Amino acid sequence: MKYDFDTPVNRRGTGSMKWDVSENELPMWVADMDFPTADAVRRAVERRAAHGIFGYSVVPDEWSSAYIGWWKTRHGFTMEKDWLIFCTGVVPAVSSMVRKLTTPAEKVLIQTPVYNIFFNSIRNNGREVIENPLIYENGEYRMDFADFEEKLSDPQTALMILCNPHNPVGRIWDRQTLARVGELCRKHHVTVISDEIHCDLTDPGAEYVPFAGVSRDCLVNSVTCLAPTKAFNIAGMQTAAVSVPDPWLRHKVWRGLNTDEIAEPNAFAVDAAIAAFTEGGEWLDQLREYVFENKETAREFIRESIPQIHMVPSQATYLLWLDCGRPSPDLASYIREKTGLYLSPGGPYGGNGNRFLRLNIACPREVLRDGLARLKEGVESYEKERE
Repeated sequence: MKYDFDTPVNRRGTGSMKWDVSENELPMWVADMDFPTADAVRRAVERRAAHGIFGYSVVPDEWSSAYIGWWKTRHGFTMEKDWLIFCTGVVPAVSSMVRKLTTPAEKVLIQTPVYNIFFNSIRNNGREVIENPLIYENGEYRMDFADFEEKLSDPQTALMILCNPHNPVGRIWDRQTLARVGELCRKHHVTVISDEIHCDLTDPGAEYVPFAGVSRDCLVNSVTCLAPTKAFNIAGMQTAAVSVPDPWLRHKVWRGLNTDEIAEPNAFAVDAAIAAFTEGGEWLDQLREYVFENKETAREFIRESIPQIHMVPSQATYLLWLDCGRPSPDLASYIREKTGLYLSPGGPYGGNGNRFLRLNIACPREVLRDGLARLKEGVESYEKERE
């Protein structure tokens, strides 16, 4: 490989939320990577820093061109410049749109288990969460369309937050599934926010389907959240975008983002995104290969050494969704106390999440092997104590 993903980088003492842990602890929880970002992004930030003046910034045409070119080349979907609005992050944008596109006490549909912060964006803004639990069958997930339409038909359901690809289950939704989502949401006058922040982190050879590119129903009735932050490990840069094809909906979203003061970039946000989407392709492809090899390493280890755990098959993200076979709400905290391995408990993701753990494998392989050994130790000790 041209790029080095094997050498560990010490992140302790750098203000890292992930690594703000005790010396004996190994954090494999929050969704950021333990790899330095692409060289092109680092050079862009260094050039900007060398200028020495960090005043108010604008969003130039090169920013939208970078997004448009990346999605056209990488994902076969052509956006228009007018569709794109800068924002400081996907979560702030989702929360803003919940406030702007719904009224208090209306319902927002999510498909659980799903990214736990969606619950916060809904409830903290005085709206009601309505869950459409995914069907878990033969160790894999799929959408329950009977329950989906029943809940969409409630006149109080005004908005859906779609996770595409899905976090934490790692599922790439196929074109037919997304078309059905778009058709039913438009039929029942429910707007779709499609969170596609993990779209560039697919397995080699696997390709996600942009929701807005599936059908007319999907295109005109949706807002897509996009960002380089997950794929290029630059979440701290606070740089993202929303794509809104429909002019009326775009105006509503634009007004919300500006009212909430999350539509202006910091001094590095634009340059970092442009560099990622114009020069970062080779680095990203090698990263995807490395993460996939990590995934295979974890799959083999779990199958051979922790057979009581089932690793849900995935096609995207660097997050593993581990089925412990029974509800174990205290397992993550037990493993952390016993071994120092810090995982995400599945309960906050809703649905059947209380029987799962989420494991972040975006790290050097020697770190992954350490984490897997700790996982084995923790699970075995937990089971012995409960025999």
